[in-house]
Amino acid sequence: MTNLSVRSAALLAAIAASTALSACAPIIVGGAMLGGTMMVTDRRTSGAQVEDEAIELKAMNRIRDVLHDRGHASTVSYNRMVLIIGEVPTEEDKAAVEQAVQRVENARSTVNEVAVMGTPSLTSRSNDAILTSKVKASLIDAKDLQAQAFKVVTERGIVYMMGRVTEREATRGVDIARGVSGVQKVVRVFEMVTEQELADTVPKPAAK
Repeated sequence: MTNLSVRSAALLAAIAASTALSACAPIIVGGAMLGGTMMVTDRRTSGAQVEDEAIELKAMNRIRDVLHDRGHASTVSYNRMVLIIGEVPTEEDKAAVEQAVQRVENARSTVNEVAVMGTPSLTSRSNDAILTSKVKASLIDAKDLQAQAFKVVTERGIVYMMGRVTEREATRGVDIARGVSGVQKVVRVFEMVTEQELADTVPKPAAK
């Protein structure tokens, strides 16, 4: 990744390392400081973050019950909007996966991006992981964006971007992702907010 700055690479390494910590590591939610560590601010409430994790777990269990060993599908939930990606052999399987996810408690909406095709190779999945890292690093390098506002996932070279963002942020973020070498397409799965709505979510400084 020759185009990435040292600063971005270091930050990505730190993020990757933090996900590998044991269960006794500090838990960070929504920018709060727990156990002496500070995490970047998440625009979801702490309750929504916990809910999203529960939705993903329940969705994956239901997908396994539907697909068994046919194909591969996974989910990403952001503020209860559930993105479904992967590959299945038939249109019937694609519809069954979406119906299974729609029945998950608290799932607000679903975006079905599952492809009807054979399962990609391990090399393809590895390339997807690299592309995700490159896009995240490019967002970090952008001085006019809050990189943590975007959730990025890649499947078959297609980059999916989620988050609660303004139109300006969405347009800028997508432009950045499209400029990353190897990205085939960028799909917006955003929850749009106005500049005023975003401003209202920023914590106000304590009165002195």
